[in-house]
Amino acid sequence: MIRHATTDDALGCANVHHTSWVETYSGLLPESHWKSDTIERRTETWKRWLERGAAVSVAEVAGQVVGIALEGPGREIGDHEPVRDRELYSLYLLAEHHGTGIGQMLLEAVMPPGMPAQLWVAELNPRARRFYERNGFLPDGARYVDESLDLAEVRHVR
Repeated sequence: MIRHATTDDALGCANVHHTSWVETYSGLLPESHWKSDTIERRTETWKRWLERGAAVSVAEVAGQVVGIALEGPGREIGDHEPVRDRELYSLYLLAEHHGTGIGQMLLEAVMPPGMPAQLWVAELNPRARRFYERNGFLPDGARYVDESLDLAEVRHVR
């Protein structure tokens, strides 16, 4: 089931966010990152975001949050001005649910097919990049390196 998140979903969102990062970025981020990137810290962040009305959709299977999607206005990243009014900030799905169609449903819940939008994705995340490209998001040449993580991201646009 895909639904809008409530403040009660903070822990579920944090769990998906943190676990997905561990599953996806363990080999890309420095070991020191994982000392401060905890579920507790992410839960506090998700509580704040949800209390402020962040536009979050969650995917639920058997009563458990297994995926999250967050969207909002296009943002300036580094020295790159937004090129679309809407932006997909995050879409994470627990690895055990990859290939089930849940990620597609989440994306369509927050960014209906054909809606002009932008997103930033880790340059070295080929699975995510292929997913977004199948959905019409193509790299436009913009690249940003988050120096705090030493992680390069590229912008995809449709």
